[in-house]
This record gives sequence, structure tokens and C-alpha cells, in this order.
Amino acid sequence: MKEIKATMAGTVLNVLTETGKSISAGEMVLMLESMKMEIPVEAEAGGTVAEVKVSIGDFVNEDDVLILLED
Repeated sequence: MKEIKATMAGTVLNVLTETGKSISAGEMVLMLESMKMEIPVEAEAGGTVAEVKVSIGDFVNEDDVLILLED
């Protein structure tokens, strides 16, 4: 499984994907808010979303796993 991780600590503003959806490398999958800035989170590789591990409003730390992808 591939992991999409938080690039910095913040609050999940929006989840733009769901389990079972096929995504491409570079696709924006989630939006974080940190220090009053919106930070897009993009998939580094393509695949099918196996699990979304966060919900809107969750606080995450840098390097927390947000989404799991299958090949």
C-alpha cells in the first residue's frame, strides 16, 4: 500500500476523494489549514483509494498518514 501523508501539522478542511476512487499522481486529494493558510495535499503516485483515515475537522501532525492507496 502507498501512503499519502500530511506535509505539515494542521486541520483537515476538505477531503476531495473517497474509498474506491481511482486517483492520478499529482491529483489534489485533501486540503489542510495551518497558520490561517490553506495547504493542498496531492497524491505522489496514482492508485485506488483503499482508506481515508481522516475526516473534516481532524487535527493532524506532520507525516501522519491521511490516505492509503492500492496499486
